[in-house]
Amino acid sequence: MAEGDVKVDQRPIVERPVPKSKLSEEEKEEILTVVTQEEYADLPPTQIVPKLADKGTYIASESTFYRVLRGENMQHHRGRSQKPERRIPESHLVTLPNQVWTWDITWLGGPVKGLFYRLYLILDLFSRKVVGWEVWETEEAKHAETLVKKAVINERIQGAPLVLHSDNGSPMKAETFLSLLEKMGIQSSFSRPRVSNDNPYSEAMFRTLKYRPDFPHKGFASLEEARQWAQQFVHWYNEIHLHSGLNFVTPVQCHKGEHVAILEKRKDVYEAAKARHPERWARGVRNWTPNEQVALNPMRDEEQTEVLRKP
Repeated sequence: MAEGDVKVDQRPIVERPVPKSKLSEEEKEEILTVVTQEEYADLPPTQIVPKLADKGTYIASESTFYRVLRGENMQHHRGRSQKPERRIPESHLVTLPNQVWTWDITWLGGPVKGLFYRLYLILDLFSRKVVGWEVWETEEAKHAETLVKKAVINERIQGAPLVLHSDNGSPMKAETFLSLLEKMGIQSSFSRPRVSNDNPYSEAMFRTLKYRPDFPHKGFASLEEARQWAQQFVHWYNEIHLHSGLNFVTPVQCHKGEHVAILEKRKDVYEAAKARHPERWARGVRNWTPNEQVALNPMRDEEQTEVLRKP
């Protein structure tokens, strides 16, 4: 090698003696055998090592146990404590009314503190129309059964494919209620446990309801008063309220399919206004295209991949 040349670093290829403290493969196997035994499967090394010592056995230190477990990806969930499975929310995509309904129950204040009435309400996912509602004094599966029956009859969709999505409340999961859905050919769908935003359309509806200027925050004087107010609200919501999620048509207009012509006419009005005064329009006219599909809990790309990987 000429003078001044830089020598290649030899350290990566130098043979080094095996550390005297290194565990043998037999000792590693012994550690792995011990930590998976029923007696030790749920214990950390800080408890396993002393317990072994009390029996006259010493294999390695606590830190060595931890290092071996990390190397085998066994530091957690060796026993009954299994790694929690990530639950993917149920996802639905609709293109027409009466394909998926969502429903929930909200409490309405009564005449005295601690007394509440229950508003049961079913919402069509595509049109956001309230297709069924009732107010009762209690939360019971029999009330939910009555409501679903009436909604199906009113919508004239007996026997048609339908998904009914809800949270995990006791009325929603009652055996009699689920049995009714099965008999009617309705597929049940549920939010994930302890996840509040898997039923966002019903939650948004109740938020709109309780922020109405005439909502009696101090409570309703009677069950009859609560029912009268709910009836007025549903009429306003379905037939008067221009829903922002529907490009500002009413839920009834969307449910009946009238929204397509309404939005087309609205677009023509805007384009005519721009043609009269183009100098007043820096951009194109507002997008009045009707919704072609609505998704409930759409899956992200990584969730779709996870579903495809499952057997």
